[in-house]
Amino acid sequence: MAKLIEIADAADPRLDDFRDLTTADRRPDRPGGRGLVIAEGAAVVRRLLESPYPLRAVLGVRRKLDELGDRLADVDAPVYVTSASTMSDVVGFHLNRGVLAVADRAPAPTFDDVADSSTVLAVLEGVNDHENLGAMFRNAAAFGVDGVLVGPGCADPLYRRSVRVSMGHVLRVPFTSDVVWPDSLSDLRRRGFRVAALTPRADAVALRDVCAAGTGRIALLLGSEGHGLSQSALDAADTAVRIPMASGVDSLNVATAAAVAFYELTR
Repeated sequence: MAKLIEIADAADPRLDDFRDLTTADRRPDRPGGRGLVIAEGAAVVRRLLESPYPLRAVLGVRRKLDELGDRLADVDAPVYVTSASTMSDVVGFHLNRGVLAVADRAPAPTFDDVADSSTVLAVLEGVNDHENLGAMFRNAAAFGVDGVLVGPGCADPLYRRSVRVSMGHVLRVPFTSDVVWPDSLSDLRRRGFRVAALTPRADAVALRDVCAAGTGRIALLLGSEGHGLSQSALDAADTAVRIPMASGVDSLNVATAAAVAFYELTR
């Protein structure tokens, strides 16, 4: 394991990257935000350590740092150990997970990078809830979706809550916000993708029927929790697809719908 640096003073400036996470949360679009990538919990920290994001520091209680074991052996960044109470004073709330890591953002892949290396793509529009977004990345990783295009109106996938809910999988599923809307959908079509818009509309084709017919490369459009996809996105799609549901239920949570759709598209 890396040499642990003991810190007992919550005001120690070496812990500034971890400070007051409930206030600015280090988002680049918030006052004082720096856009740092923050991982919470041993499993998520482990995925951050395995990712291309440049590590700045790790902070945790000794028991949780011990869980990471040899993962910390080659860490080229300070690893701070402190008490649970000091850690709470630093971050601004009690952290049950007991360990945090902070990294700088890595250069994002381009649209070409993500599209050219994918057979199944998720294309998001207006997914502005960080927990839904994180869950969708976890689902994408679970079912082997190759990449995610983050379109207009979406939340930041690297926001702390999104990273946590994704269980760190947002750090390993390729994604980009290098999207021109809705022109990028035509670009996908030129690359051989079939663009399918997921919608609860009754006149949409059942997703399982589309999958049974064979799809080749496919880009699945997913919209916001409340309004769904915009009309421009629906108009730009090759086909509208739906998940058949029991009578009296008109829709699913977008992350749940994404999980069902990803399963159908990749099985």
